[in-house]
Amino acid sequence: MKVTMIYRKRLIFWSACAGMLLFGIALITLGSIAPDLREKLNLDDLSAGTLFSILPFGMLTGSLLFGPIADRYGYKILLSVSCLFLFAGFEGIAFASSKNIIAIYVFLVGCGGGAINGATNAMVADISERDKGAKLSLLGVFFGIGALGMPLVLGIMKYWFNFEVIVAAVGIITIITGLFFLCIKFPPPKQSRGFPIRHSLKLFRDDVLILIAFFLFFQSSFEGITNNWTTTYLIDQFSITQSKALFALSSFVAGMVIMRLLTGSIFRTVSEKKLLFSSFGLIFIGLVLLKTGAGFIMAIAGLLILGAGLAGGFPIMLGLVGNRYSELSGTAFSFVLTVALLGNMLINYVMGIIAKSYGIRHLITVAFAELIMLTILAVIILNKLKHKNQI
Repeated sequence: MKVTMIYRKRLIFWSACAGMLLFGIALITLGSIAPDLREKLNLDDLSAGTLFSILPFGMLTGSLLFGPIADRYGYKILLSVSCLFLFAGFEGIAFASSKNIIAIYVFLVGCGGGAINGATNAMVADISERDKGAKLSLLGVFFGIGALGMPLVLGIMKYWFNFEVIVAAVGIITIITGLFFLCIKFPPPKQSRGFPIRHSLKLFRDDVLILIAFFLFFQSSFEGITNNWTTTYLIDQFSITQSKALFALSSFVAGMVIMRLLTGSIFRTVSEKKLLFSSFGLIFIGLVLLKTGAGFIMAIAGLLILGAGLAGGFPIMLGLVGNRYSELSGTAFSFVLTVALLGNMLINYVMGIIAKSYGIRHLITVAFAELIMLTILAVIILNKLKHKNQI
C-alpha cells in the first residue's frame, strides 16, 4: 500500500508539472505571436493593446474560480476542463479571421491558464506532507521551461511552418494533456459533502492570510514590471539593441528556473526565513547592478541574479498557505493568487504612468520600493507565524 501511495503521489506531481508547463506556454504565447497577429488581423495599437489586456482578466477569472471548485469537486474535472479551455483558445487564435471574435479565445486561454496555475500549486501543496516550498519550487521550474521554450520553438519552427500551425499544434498538446488528466486518479475532494461557506469566510478575516496575499501582490507585480518593462529600460539606459535586450531578459527567467531547481533539491531543508532573506539580498544586488552597471554583460548578470532572488517568493508563501489551510487549500490559494494578479495589473499600470511622466529610468526606483515592501511584509508574516508556533 505504501508503494502505491508513493507512486500515485509521484504521478500526480508529474501531472501537475505538465499543467504548469502548459501555463508557462499559455502566458507567453500571445506576446510571442503578437507581431503575426497584428499583421494577420490588421490590428492598430489600440486594438492590440485592448486584446492583450484581456489575457490578465481571463487569468483573474480562472484564479478566482478554481479554489472553491477544487475544494468541492476535486482536481480531475477542473484540470480537464481548463485544458479544454486552452485547446479552444489556442485553436481559435490560430484560425480566427476576425478581430471581433479573437478576444473570446484570448479570454479562454487566460481563464484556463489561471485555473491550471492555481490548481497545480494547490494540488502539489496537498500531496506534500513536508517540504511544501521545495516541491512548489520544483513545480515552478516547469513554468520557466514553458515560458522560455515557447519563444524558442516559435523562432525555430517559423522557418518551416506559419504561426497558425504552431499555435494549433500547441492546442492539440493541451487537449492530450486534458485526456491524460481524465485517466489518472487524483486525491478526493476535501469538501465532498458540501462547501463550508461559513468556515471559508473565516479565511478572509485571518490576518496572516491577508498579509501573505499582499506579499504576493508585490511579488507578482515585481515579476510583472521586470518582464514587461526591462527591455525598454535596457534599450534606453544601456543603449543596446532590442534583440540583445530580449536575450538579457531571458536570463531573468533562467535565473528564476535555476534557483527554483536548487531550492527544490540542494536547499530543500533550508528554513523559509533564511531562504527569504537570502532572496532579498540577491534582489538588492541584481537591482544595484542594473542601476549602476553599464553594458550588455552587466545587464545579463543583474537580471540573472534578480531572477534568482525573485524565485522564492511564490513557492515559499504558497507553501505556508498550504500548511496553514490544508482543508480549504484551493480556496485559500484562490484568494492569494487573485490578489497577486491584481497587484500585477495595478502596479504595471502605475509603472506605465511613471515611465510616461518621469522616464523609464524610474523602473529601478519602483523595484526598490517593491523590495522594501516585500521585506517588511516578510518580517511581519514570519513573526506572526513564529508566535503561533507554525514555523
